[in-house]
Amino acid sequence: IDFAQRQAYLDALWKEPAFRWLGIQYTYEQIKENALNLGLDLQGGMHVILEVSPGHLVRALAGNSKDPTFLAALAEAERNQQAHPAQPFTKLFHQAYQRLNPTSSLSEVFAVTARRGRTTRDTTDQAILKLLDAEINNAVDRSFDIIRSRIDQFGTSQPNIQRLQGGRIQVELPGATNPARVRKLLQGVARLQFWAVYEPKELASALQSIDTLLAQEEKAHTHDGAGATASRAQAVATQPDTTDGPIYPSPFLGKLQPGYGLAYAPADVPAIQQILARKDVKQLLPADLIWLWDVKPTPLTDGNDIVMLYPIRAQKDAQPLLSGTVITDARQSFDERGRPTVTMQMNSQGTRAWRKITADNIGQRIAIALDDRVYSAPVVHTEIPNGNSQITGSFTIEEAKDLANILKAGSLPAPVKIVEEAIIGPTLSQEAQTKGITSMLLGLGLVVLFMLGYYARGGAIANVALLFNILFLLGILAQLNATLTLTGIAGIVLTIGMSIDANVLIFERIREELRKGVPVQGAIQEGYQKAYSSIIDANVTTFLTGAILYFLGQGPIRGFATTLMIGILTSFFTSVFITRLIITWVVQRGYASRLSFGFSHTKDLLHGTNVPFIRQRRIFYAVSGLFIVVGLGLMIQQGGPTLGVDFTGGRSYVVSLSEAVEPTTLKTRLGDNLGDPGLEVKTYGADNVVKITTSYRIQEDSAEADEQIKNELSASIATCTGLRPTENMTEQSDKTFAIASAIKVGANIADDTQSAAKKSILLSLLMIFGYILVRFRQWQFGLAAVIALFHDTLAVLAAFAMAKAFGYVYEVDQIFIAAILTIIGYSINDTVVVFDRIRENRRSKAGRDFLRIANNAINETLTRTLITSLTTLMAVAVLFIWGGEVLRGFSFALLIGIVFGTYSSICIATPLVIDLGGKYHSKGQ
Repeated sequence: IDFAQRQAYLDALWKEPAFRWLGIQYTYEQIKENALNLGLDLQGGMHVILEVSPGHLVRALAGNSKDPTFLAALAEAERNQQAHPAQPFTKLFHQAYQRLNPTSSLSEVFAVTARRGRTTRDTTDQAILKLLDAEINNAVDRSFDIIRSRIDQFGTSQPNIQRLQGGRIQVELPGATNPARVRKLLQGVARLQFWAVYEPKELASALQSIDTLLAQEEKAHTHDGAGATASRAQAVATQPDTTDGPIYPSPFLGKLQPGYGLAYAPADVPAIQQILARKDVKQLLPADLIWLWDVKPTPLTDGNDIVMLYPIRAQKDAQPLLSGTVITDARQSFDERGRPTVTMQMNSQGTRAWRKITADNIGQRIAIALDDRVYSAPVVHTEIPNGNSQITGSFTIEEAKDLANILKAGSLPAPVKIVEEAIIGPTLSQEAQTKGITSMLLGLGLVVLFMLGYYARGGAIANVALLFNILFLLGILAQLNATLTLTGIAGIVLTIGMSIDANVLIFERIREELRKGVPVQGAIQEGYQKAYSSIIDANVTTFLTGAILYFLGQGPIRGFATTLMIGILTSFFTSVFITRLIITWVVQRGYASRLSFGFSHTKDLLHGTNVPFIRQRRIFYAVSGLFIVVGLGLMIQQGGPTLGVDFTGGRSYVVSLSEAVEPTTLKTRLGDNLGDPGLEVKTYGADNVVKITTSYRIQEDSAEADEQIKNELSASIATCTGLRPTENMTEQSDKTFAIASAIKVGANIADDTQSAAKKSILLSLLMIFGYILVRFRQWQFGLAAVIALFHDTLAVLAAFAMAKAFGYVYEVDQIFIAAILTIIGYSINDTVVVFDRIRENRRSKAGRDFLRIANNAINETLTRTLITSLTTLMAVAVLFIWGGEVLRGFSFALLIGIVFGTYSSICIATPLVIDLGGKYHSKGQ
């Protein structure tokens, strides 16, 4: 695809009519503005979480102090934060500083802030820490604004940028196809600096001394080492400035385009850096000398590449001639040869300084560096009075545009690092989209058919409300600019299953009144009236768990929570108001006699049951206990649950192969090749698709490390399978494989995710306990509900262990936690309905024994409990079968959770109220 032409075509249609609905014309712009945003898992793209480096900010506020105690405390704090990511960095730094220098105060280090009048020698450590925390928070805010400005110019459609807890920034770029470009755009600090460059003759003597030193070492060690490299580089450095002249021969590279600076092969860069870092070498060089590398290698005519190393003359305190803070505008343009460049405009202060700098350096080079990489080092031919300057280099148009956007947005206050990254290919996302929509339609179809078959015309009315519910849900998501993810589709499927809950409650109440001989109109009135309390309680408790999931989750989990909460609200509205509106209209038209809420074979189904649930409660306790003990015993034997990469940290890749592979064999071979015995390989939906998870080199989070590890993995797969790697899944042929998606999660993020998961479950249980306590005025109801929910959670974990014993491995990850919280919300929904009936029956039958009241309440609500569970199970079963591998563990957890949630609502929660209440309840008081 020619993306430039594609965008130009879409731009041409932007204001043109593209769609007509009910006689109204809509332009392409209006359609796109109101379209439902699709998440990365449904259209492909890149997801990144960035973390601002607090250590860099603290170092800058200390004026880049060289105090060894200060630097040691910073290094210790950075190490400790790896182990304790939830701890504030300033607290860890202060603890380290006090340990290393207990008699000193921080005011002695932060002299820069004192000079600015923000602190004094008498300022307490706590006040300085408060100042540092404020500076770090401000830096995160500035970084967020700058990154958002860069992304707005990036050209991707519907980017999503959010601030997360802990000073992190989440960026989602749908349709992004160039990960390296995105990383460079996001992580570049954009610290633009203009430097004076040493002339070759000024360094000739120093370089000759270094050459002599290294040559002596080479002779002593009797091998051709780094000394020869330095010698050859020195010879290159002293060549005359004939940049546009002929190519000179060089024993080091063969041929070299001469100019100021030393030239090396890219492979020799690490060795040269080691030499220049040596103390004895530094002593031979001027004190104000700084070395800066070229931004990227330059190709030679013979096919080799060179990297230039520039000798920079620093000003006082290692400062440049001018910094990029004076830049007011930057844009991509072309030079006189038609090559892409970046043109910059300075403010008045910068214009004056630039005029003097260029006047003082005529005939000399000035290096233009961004983030300590030299982009160009042109010779100054004349004074520049107007503040205009230009960065030239071997840019592509895309690189020049990105550089201009970065400079225009401004420099980040501190470096940022990528702590989590996910790249999803378009083929995988298209498959997920297809499976998600299929699951939604099949789930909807099953629920519609069931409601028609069980509630007759009443079911048809409920189905109309259900369709309105889906329409409202999608419309609200679009108007809120929410993003629909695959887990969001799972939320819609779950909403479909749960949305008829209120209608079932109402219809069952109506049927109860009809059995008493109440006329249809009166039965409808009573049915709605008596069902309101249960409907409100059930929806509020489920909504609470969705809210917790939203505030403590991130990414696709937030998408699921958003869909779930909106679905609860729209379900309540459509089930209560729209169905009543339709039923009222039918009654007023005189068709009340035609209304029916069941067929002859369904209207009395399960009516009049008298199962002794309370009397048999110890049997139920024993069954639950045995299931949980066996499952958790298996889990201990298996070494614990299989944690996903978002809980453990590491890298995960989905690999599509042209032929089936045996996961166990591939796991062993890849583990041996990469030196990672803990590497995991499992099939991912098909026998020719595998998911590979590894902690190999997890502590390395640079873009270079990511690319190296991906290449090493690709080479290992090729070695182990005999297949060839290809970049495009759609172009796969025989004997090939392609990496369809890649996810990286840093250790800090993994720890935070685990912590947030535990908090979300604990908080949801506490909130539900509080709500039940307020609504039912007795702690026994709240505690019994919480114990039953804890029982459901343990049952799901036990089922995961049992499935693993049979060879079905499901990961415990963020999506699993979403499933657990959904189960908690769903199970309490059922439990509250029973509790509500107990409360109602106690008011009307105050003299009867509580045990009998409770048992009758379970039996009276049994139909409603089983029907809502059945409809939800149908929708979730469709999700499990057709929803794809991404949602397999999620839907499996929901299936088990719904079964045990229904079971606990009937057989565990209410019996526990009896046992917790003792004689108090048995007397019916």
